[in-house]
Amino acid sequence: QVQLVESGGGLVQAGGSLRLSCAASGSTFAINAMGWYRQAPGKQRELVAMLSSGGSTNYADYVKGRFTISRDNAKNTVDLQMNSLKPEDTAVYYCNAHSYSPYRDFWGQGTQVTVSS
Repeated sequence: QVQLVESGGGLVQAGGSLRLSCAASGSTFAINAMGWYRQAPGKQRELVAMLSSGGSTNYADYVKGRFTISRDNAKNTVDLQMNSLKPEDTAVYYCNAHSYSPYRDFWGQGTQVTVSS
């Protein structure tokens, strides 16, 4: 079993920055990839960024060049540095951990990010 705890959300003005952090505990040896999704009111949940244990990254087009995902495999944490934030980035951000074999998905409780204009 894996537990995920997010932190770092908050209120920031457009153009500002926030850094989200996700700490994993439990059976972390089973995690093959960790990353972030987000969901705004009235919209579906969408991928923000994902990072595999081997170092491969996958970013949504709308965050490329602005957000950077990083992972510390030894500490079992994954961070999301968010720069040049836009009001459209306002959402609840969820940490995700994924296991390929066996297939498993783990989710944090979410952290609110609000970007004011």
